[in-house]
Amino acid sequence: MRMYDLILKKRNGGTLTEDEITYMIDGYTREEIPDYQMAAMMMAIYFVGMNDRETLDLTQAMAASGDRLDLSAIPGIKVDKHSTGGVGDKTSMALGPMVAACGIPVAKMSGRGLGHTGGTIDKLESFPGFTTDLAEEQFIRQVRDIGIAIMGQTADLAPADKKLYALRDVTGTVDNLSLIASSIMSKKLAAGADAIVLDVKTGSGAFMKQEKDAKALAREMVSIGRRAGRAMVAVISDMDQPLGQAVGNALEVKEAISTLRGRGPEDFTELCLTLGSQMLVCGGKSSSPVEAREMLLEAVRSGRALEKLADLAEAQGGRREDVYHPEHLPQASIQEEIPAPASGYIRRILCDEVGMSSLILGGGREKKGDPVDLAVGFQIYKKAGDYVEKGEPLAVMHANDETKAAAARERFLNAYEIGCEQPEKRPLIVDIIKV
Repeated sequence: MRMYDLILKKRNGGTLTEDEITYMIDGYTREEIPDYQMAAMMMAIYFVGMNDRETLDLTQAMAASGDRLDLSAIPGIKVDKHSTGGVGDKTSMALGPMVAACGIPVAKMSGRGLGHTGGTIDKLESFPGFTTDLAEEQFIRQVRDIGIAIMGQTADLAPADKKLYALRDVTGTVDNLSLIASSIMSKKLAAGADAIVLDVKTGSGAFMKQEKDAKALAREMVSIGRRAGRAMVAVISDMDQPLGQAVGNALEVKEAISTLRGRGPEDFTELCLTLGSQMLVCGGKSSSPVEAREMLLEAVRSGRALEKLADLAEAQGGRREDVYHPEHLPQASIQEEIPAPASGYIRRILCDEVGMSSLILGGGREKKGDPVDLAVGFQIYKKAGDYVEKGEPLAVMHANDETKAAAARERFLNAYEIGCEQPEKRPLIVDIIKV
């Protein structure tokens, strides 16, 4: 078998066999196939496409390219959640404890962020001492003991995907449905969950800007997971404005804590309840989303969900009292209101521009390895559809550098469009896809 022949086959519209895809992924992972040949194959796939069987074979080959997490020692059905990401997306920090408090084991691998804010790991490190550097045995033991653990993604989990994504990123071949879906799902399959609930974002702050593209990606990932033997659900949710009110690492942790106290923003709370309901149904804890929602609400009302976050913080090196006293978390030296430049309705918020404003403050990374300022970001008061008077605060900016604050303030204001007519409200939950 030669990579040259496979490139020609795909370029000319052919269908790759399972053995050919396995050969290609194994060879590339072992560095026996050079970047220039794999780049040619990625471009051929980009233009010709892959059918469902090829996409599944690619996903499974990437999942098998390194370690696979064995969660069989953890009792019960293990349900994972994955979000395609967005501005203010702190869902795992509230959703995980809510679901764990209802008896579903939460064994989650998460990553660091690259872009406007940190990833789940960066945000959790707002708790002084918190670490996600767990050995697999410790990770599994912690889930058995307290029902929840969050560890950093290991370098040996789906290494083929890491190599391929880095190559696609510099060769203009990222934006292909099969390649996106297989990249996401290879890591999810390798992480060992029995069921997977996906939160696929759509809107200006999402990777998939158009609703039809988000639905197509969701269907592709659900199909891959089901054919790989996993229970699958995809929730399509709106990311045309920031989720909740907090954008920034420690600020988002504080908002997650407020949500576990029953005082979170309406949209963020609703998303957690929707995703959590699907997780409880998939995990066999409830027969319907309606019943599951009530279980989640009771976990919040009783304080069990907040206690579960405290258990998580304490088990992974943090202090449980910081969960009950979030004022101990990092705070910025500058807290400045950003006034509305005019009166009227918030017609729209350019979500990705809010994210870039946080990045300017130091809340995210422009390149891998950059430090993240955990304290900075925005607390948003006014969102799409709200009426605002000129001079009324749109948000509070949290900053630690005057020069960065000036640039971020200007960019943040440019994200807001204020007009005379109230816009039509967009639904938060766009669709739920199971097949």
